[in-house]
Amino acid sequence: MKKDIHPPYYEDAVIRCACGNEIKVGSTRKEIRVEVCSNCHPFFTGETRFVDTEGKIEKFMKKYSKFYQKEES
Repeated sequence: MKKDIHPPYYEDAVIRCACGNEIKVGSTRKEIRVEVCSNCHPFFTGETRFVDTEGKIEKFMKKYSKFYQKEES
């Protein structure tokens, strides 16, 4: 292997979730921020909720609102 081409490896890197959960891992980054983790993900918790990224649900509803209004009438 070549020397001095690999990024530094941190044994005590932390993954921080928006829910407040912290997970210690090994990584080439000291801190990683995520929106959803295994503590709050609907698949693991059994809750039904939508994970909206950048307003995609609102954008979809706005785009197809005319279609849904025609169908209801």
